[in-house]
Amino acid sequence: MRRSTVRNGSIVAVAATVLSVGAAAPPTATPPPVKEPVAVGYGGAVASVDADASAAGIEVLRKGGNAVDAAVAVAAALGVTEPYSAGIGGGGYFVHYDAGTRTVHTIDGRETAPRSADANLFVENGKPIPFEEGMTSGRGVGTPGTPATWKTALDAWGSKPLRTLLEPAGRLARDGFTVDATFRAQTAANEARFRDFPASSALFLPGGQLPAVGSTFKNPDLARTYEKLAREGVGALYKGPLARDIVNTVRTPPVRDGATRVVRSGDLTEGDLAAYETERRRPTKISYRGLDVYGMAPSSSGGTSVGEALNILERTDLSTASPAAYLHRFIEASRIAFADRGRWVGDPAFEDVPTRELLSQRFADSRACLIRDDAVLTSPLPPGDPRNPAACAAGGTAAPTTYEGENTTHLTVADRWGNVVAYTLTIESTGGSGITVPGRGFLLNNELTDFSFAPANPAVHDPNLPGPGKRPRSSISPTIVLDRHGRPVLALGSPGGATIITTVLQTLTGVVDRGLPLVEAIAAPRASQRNQATTELEPGLWNSPLRGELEAIGHGFRQNPEIGAATGVQRLPDGRWVAAAETVRRGGGSAMVVRPVH
Repeated sequence: MRRSTVRNGSIVAVAATVLSVGAAAPPTATPPPVKEPVAVGYGGAVASVDADASAAGIEVLRKGGNAVDAAVAVAAALGVTEPYSAGIGGGGYFVHYDAGTRTVHTIDGRETAPRSADANLFVENGKPIPFEEGMTSGRGVGTPGTPATWKTALDAWGSKPLRTLLEPAGRLARDGFTVDATFRAQTAANEARFRDFPASSALFLPGGQLPAVGSTFKNPDLARTYEKLAREGVGALYKGPLARDIVNTVRTPPVRDGATRVVRSGDLTEGDLAAYETERRRPTKISYRGLDVYGMAPSSSGGTSVGEALNILERTDLSTASPAAYLHRFIEASRIAFADRGRWVGDPAFEDVPTRELLSQRFADSRACLIRDDAVLTSPLPPGDPRNPAACAAGGTAAPTTYEGENTTHLTVADRWGNVVAYTLTIESTGGSGITVPGRGFLLNNELTDFSFAPANPAVHDPNLPGPGKRPRSSISPTIVLDRHGRPVLALGSPGGATIITTVLQTLTGVVDRGLPLVEAIAAPRASQRNQATTELEPGLWNSPLRGELEAIGHGFRQNPEIGAATGVQRLPDGRWVAAAETVRRGGGSAMVVRPVH
């Protein structure tokens, strides 16, 4: 693998060995495409968690499609092979670099609450309902944004019609894909929920059994739904028979006779679907080590939180810091960024979000001075005031970080013209709401559970309470990094709920500051601090001497077996692209390029 460092805002390649993989043939059930975590070459690059999905993107790139076209094809294929993480019943955030204008654009395709929703959406008898009962219900389902995101992206920057881009995914749904251990394990984790909904049980538990590893999994209902979208356009999901099916499923969840689970109805209407619109937002932007880092603005907290943490770290030379000192600074910067996002970030249509001030270096400096090399900040840490920064201010009332589901998926694409897409899409929890739309082949999201069920702290305004048509706050952090000439250097993202922010931050600093090859920065054991009393560690750090070094200055830890599942692409100085994905997490990811080189 090539080893990379950043000097004066550009990537400088250091000699090493390159691991590469050829572009796979169009996806088929048998045999599945080869799954490799890194590929280097020309003509375009795709990285996702799934080999069939990555192959769908490569197929589009080989036929002359651009990065936006390929991203839509990959996303549609992930709706088949990763149905518990993404699909047309969910939403997401799309970040696009346009090589012709050297500009970055973003699409907010987040799900929205019904227009009847208020701050008490999840409150009954004066108390928040149990989270589990919000998770598996019609109450947690927001208006899906994924199909509208595809249309917005293709109308703005695409070169191929949607019907063409849905062909690889349609084949996968019709002909099937090979079940792997991760798919079976995720099905098993949802088995009890799926059995309570006849449509979910029939689809995901064929013959009443968990799908066997190595078997072929088919979804003919989804194939027909994709055919409908290909024929009629994505508007077919927002108006007409398909929209009615979604609304009926939310308002009267189809629960099996005899089920004892409490499954609440939702209040989604056909009017809510018909009124849905994506938002073209200005990306967040900060400068870091001479590079321009672009991210997703609110309603996501990803761009502001990653950006603030990078600004905090800007004053420290992380390239020469010891591993323990690097992790200490990374953890503390994350803690501070989460303290501030909890107070200030929500849907900007409802909340006065100080995005520019959160991303100012002045505010970051006022927060960075809280960090000491020989001590640890107390959590939950109170927020700062980005509009009136006070150096080292530590007063005020903290707003603890609320829970977010950890399953989502991220894809990253580059094309031969230099266009880049970083796209994170989700249905929230693993398996979303657990409710499949009967006859349509896809799960509905439970994204509204990303709202605060009640104020995180009654003494502090909570910008993330539900509201009519409101978008719940997200941690999704698709990120594109440009050099000082406006050319792409790196693009990345990850699933993982609130851990998305820390995963992107750790991976990005791993490449930029620590000189790791992208695939190694992705594979490195992770830590995640989200303004909580303890920091989560993966086993690679939990079992490392670094834990003892950090505990000696006051850090507390708890173990998390797996944090995130990142993918990314990187442009090398000679014009080649590196595509990189996980080596182990979620069974390993899939990186492919159009023309591989060794």
